[in-house]
Amino acid sequence: MTSPAVTDGGACWRIAAASKVLDVNSRYAYLLWCRDFASTSVVARMGGDVVGFVTGYLRPDDPSTLMVWQVAVDERARGRGVAAAMLDALAERLDFRHLETTITPDNAASVALFTALARRADASLQRSELFGSDLLGVDHEPELLFRIGPISRG
Repeated sequence: MTSPAVTDGGACWRIAAASKVLDVNSRYAYLLWCRDFASTSVVARMGGDVVGFVTGYLRPDDPSTLMVWQVAVDERARGRGVAAAMLDALAERLDFRHLETTITPDNAASVALFTALARRADASLQRSELFGSDLLGVDHEPELLFRIGPISRG
């Protein structure tokens, strides 16, 4: 697991688009993300190719909280614990007390991933609606905020 380089942005965009569950941003946005938020993001590689990514940032109004924006794993690397390993790598690298992410109610894989993370961290998990369909549009499910923490540093 390493921090992304700008040259990884295209692969992150491709993996996000292939996921069929993420809101896909422009290729340009992934390039910027890999440049400006590399220290709070991670990519997984297999044979030199990017096969997964986690994009995140420390919240400006609460730098002790890591906001995980997107997690995606390429189809060929799914089922191998790559997503959990990327989240664990960020937890080892960064100093944060809480982790937040948003998940749509139909995304069972992400619900399981972050529930397991809270369990591994022996931390509480709070769920609440962050953005409803009234803000996102009627064709978009609500985004539920998952807040995990405090995360203790052994």
